[in-house]
Formats: sequence, structure tokens, C-alpha cells
Amino acid sequence: MIGLRMKRAFDLFMAVVALLVFLVPVIVVALVVALTSAGPVIYWSDRVGRHNRIFKMPKFRTMCLDTPALASHLLSDPQRFLTPVGSFLRKSSLDELPQLWSIFKGDMSFVGPRPALFNQDDLVALRSEYGVDQVIPGLTGWAQINGRDELPISDKVRLDAEYVRRQSFGLDLKIIFLTLLKVVRRDGVTH
Repeated sequence: MIGLRMKRAFDLFMAVVALLVFLVPVIVVALVVALTSAGPVIYWSDRVGRHNRIFKMPKFRTMCLDTPALASHLLSDPQRFLTPVGSFLRKSSLDELPQLWSIFKGDMSFVGPRPALFNQDDLVALRSEYGVDQVIPGLTGWAQINGRDELPISDKVRLDAEYVRRQSFGLDLKIIFLTLLKVVRRDGVTH
């Protein structure tokens, strides 16, 4: 089992490195979002963190201001709510870059189960039943590299619980590496 202090130190180190590497893309994406749609550049989403505590998770805004606060797969026509650059930002995962802030704050880790939306009661309840709520959520996780948006909730929770049982520094490094491959290939992104 990976130690919490070691995981936190790794997260902070990686967040600083990622910020240095992605500083220019962050600025460019912020400008593009601001110039292509009305509203704030950052969308602060209420998410469920460790011990089912709600926290504010930032993302570059990819949806129009009138979009209901639901998981994209629950919208009847999610494409109609996307901003002009929303689809590209989601497929490239550039919309996730502001989550470095949540990693700095300690609300998130680089690796862990993706934080559920505040209103995904079925996902939150199932994660609590399997002890997944006991770990800090992540920017990426075991479920993301094994299906991402394509998985039904029961499969996501099964993979999240498997991660909780098997978590180690080596597994985290493997997940980060496989995530980078998936992002480059744009695997498993539905919108």
C-alpha cells in the first residue's frame, strides 16, 4: 500500500512539473475559451471527495451556461450544449488542466477514482458500499484507463475498488503512463 505522505509528496512534485510544462497551453486554452463563448473560463463543479465530502473542482468550461448540472451521459443531446471548442478540449483532456489546483489543495490526487458529481447518488452509494470513498479522488484512475466514459457505473466501481485494494506507487506510475497513452490516442472519450 502506498503511504499517504509519499503519495502527497509525489502529487505536489508532479503538480509543479505539470504546471511548468503546461503553463503556455493553460494560458492559450483560457484565452480560446474566453474568446469563443460567453461566461467564465473556469467552471467550478461540485464533486464528491474523500469520505463523501463535497469540494469545488475546476475545469475549463466546455459547456454553455444553460447546461443542466448532470453527467454528460445523462443529457439527452450533450453535443448541443458544447461550446465551439468544448469537444476538442474534452477529447484532448485539456479541460482537465485546472484540476492541478485541486491537487495542490489536497482535494484530489493524480491517481484515484474520478470524483463523482454531487448528484450522482447511485455512484456515490455504490462507492461507499465498496470502500472507494475512503481514498482521495484522482485526475485519472484505474477505471479511466480501462474504459473511461464507456463503462457502466457498476464496472467503474468494481475497477475503483480493485484500485483501492491494489494501490501502490508502481500501480500509480502505470496508470499515469497508460493515461498519457489514452489521451494521445483519444481513447474512450464519448463527447
